[in-house]
Amino acid sequence: SQYSAVDTNPLSVYIMQPIWNKIIKIVPLWIAPNLLTFSGFVMILFNYLLISFYDWDYTASGTSPGLVPTWVWLFSAFTTFCAYALDSIDGKHARRTQSSTPLGELFDHGLDSWATSIFVLSFFSVCSRDNGKTGVSVYTMYIYLSIVLFNFMCSHWEKYNTGVLFLPWGYDISQVVLIAAYLLTGTVGVEVWQKPLLFGYYITDVLVILLIGFSLFLSFPQTLYNIHRAHLKKTLKNDSLYEGLLPLVSPLLLFVLLTVWVVLSPSNILAKQPRLFLWMVGVAFSNVICKVIICQMSSTQPELFHWFLFPLAMVVYAAISGLLGSTEEVVLGVFTALVTAAHVHYGVCVGRQLSEHLNIYIFSLKKRVQE
Repeated sequence: SQYSAVDTNPLSVYIMQPIWNKIIKIVPLWIAPNLLTFSGFVMILFNYLLISFYDWDYTASGTSPGLVPTWVWLFSAFTTFCAYALDSIDGKHARRTQSSTPLGELFDHGLDSWATSIFVLSFFSVCSRDNGKTGVSVYTMYIYLSIVLFNFMCSHWEKYNTGVLFLPWGYDISQVVLIAAYLLTGTVGVEVWQKPLLFGYYITDVLVILLIGFSLFLSFPQTLYNIHRAHLKKTLKNDSLYEGLLPLVSPLLLFVLLTVWVVLSPSNILAKQPRLFLWMVGVAFSNVICKVIICQMSSTQPELFHWFLFPLAMVVYAAISGLLGSTEEVVLGVFTALVTAAHVHYGVCVGRQLSEHLNIYIFSLKKRVQE
């Protein structure tokens, strides 16, 4: 299927696109577009690991403001900008080098589905977790992450049904806000997040309100409207309501299972290991969404239950029933490692299969020699 995307965001159209069009000119023509996509992802991942090293339990900003060095925040602004730029020019570069392929589309959106959670998890270190005076509770973090992932899911669910990816307005705005937040933190210090901004509200409160407002009152209604419009024009990809709603089943069940674990965990797992738990949420989500993206690209039907829901359900049951007892944290650690390994393995396998099928290399524009 031909890739089709629509971008109506004024920030993107009038400010960012002209910048990307200038940057793209300096990229050598021999560089493969997937290499740009992957480099951006590696930068976000490296930055996340760097912040995690200084602030594993999300307390540094709240309790000891100087714990994360200033250069880390400035480096975060730099890597976020680079990743944003690379993610915005990879498609343009593919068209420039006449190397647009379904593999490139999948690679781009698949890595985006993972990067989305990593952006959010890095940002939580700026606002820090609740220490009684300032910060955000770990439950707010979980809800915040879920809403961002829900937004991402909506745009791909919409593409599954309409064949067109309407780029959400929130994307460009969130990237610019993130870069600004890191620059602010690097120049002024984390204290800026710990003083009320307006009427006793903190900047973090304002951002949470904005995010929820954007998601529930702009993005989601827009998604439903676009699907409704396709229905009226008779351009919907799926005839039945069952087929249309099918991709939502696994992500929603995933959210239900994770929320049950968060709420009923005997050892309060989210408060004990917020970084591990939220990372696991992001990886699990990315894997579920990658399946939807593949189904949408290949016009196939996703299975009702993603395989991952079964081991997760077993772990959640063992945790909340008290079977795990004091080993709950250890089990979460092992489970998170396995899920991450499974997701990476899945990505590598799909990439290799597609590169063989399409007779191209993932990271090179050279053509494969026919066997």
